[in-house]
Amino acid sequence: MLFGASTFIWVSPFSTQHIDLLTKVKNMGYDIIEIAVEDTSIIDWNLIKAVARDLDLKITVSGAFGPERDISSTEPLHRQLGKQYIIDCIKIAQDVGSPIFGGPVYSAVGKTRIVSDEQKKQERGWCIETLIEIGQIAADHGVVVGLEPLNRFETDMVNTVDQALSIVNEVASPNLKIVLDTFHSNIEEKDIPASVRKIGKDLLCHVQGNESDRGTPGTGHLEWEGIRDALVEIGYEGAVVIETFGQPSKELARAACIWRPLANSADELATEGLAFYKKLFS
Repeated sequence: MLFGASTFIWVSPFSTQHIDLLTKVKNMGYDIIEIAVEDTSIIDWNLIKAVARDLDLKITVSGAFGPERDISSTEPLHRQLGKQYIIDCIKIAQDVGSPIFGGPVYSAVGKTRIVSDEQKKQERGWCIETLIEIGQIAADHGVVVGLEPLNRFETDMVNTVDQALSIVNEVASPNLKIVLDTFHSNIEEKDIPASVRKIGKDLLCHVQGNESDRGTPGTGHLEWEGIRDALVEIGYEGAVVIETFGQPSKELARAACIWRPLANSADELATEGLAFYKKLFS
């Protein structure tokens, strides 16, 4: 099993000036740094690739979806901007050797409303239409797009594995799969190990192994042994990454409802979280 740490643990947004994080993450003992791409223009990807290569550190890429990057928006411009952002991130993932680009690709984070069945159907239709195109583009670039269910406080569109599977199955692209974040699953799933088995090896492309309060893995009430056993049972061969938020931007803090520190320090969370992972999967 490969273990990773998200740049979100330390900074938001990540930019070239934070390149020392790669060395920090490698020295902690991680295999992967997961770069959250909030702004594509502030990252020198050639430099990132060179440093990662010298460190023998792998890269995965995740997305950040605000209101203007919403492929299910009622605003045509926002749908177009969301589609282009996903395409840009797919190209970045290919360039840096990330097998996946993951996130809530279907909608904006923090978009929670009661709308009519007719509007829900229309928004889902826009989402499906774009993801069919995205699936082909992802295939052309050798990248898998991972659709991540979020909890009910962060989206009204895809909260559960069943909802994610419904979209993935309708799009029917081998390059659209599912990212499972155990923090969200703890809120929305009746049985997290069962949800892992339901997705299965063929469709589970990435795991963000986050604690029940999004703090240090192993310090909450998640059934980690059951989750581990389910991953082993399905033959999962991807990464397990910690994605939590040490110093989120105002926008990200509001979207993810982060109002207090989740650990004594970001470094402590990352170090102790990795130690827990290694013991769990040993």
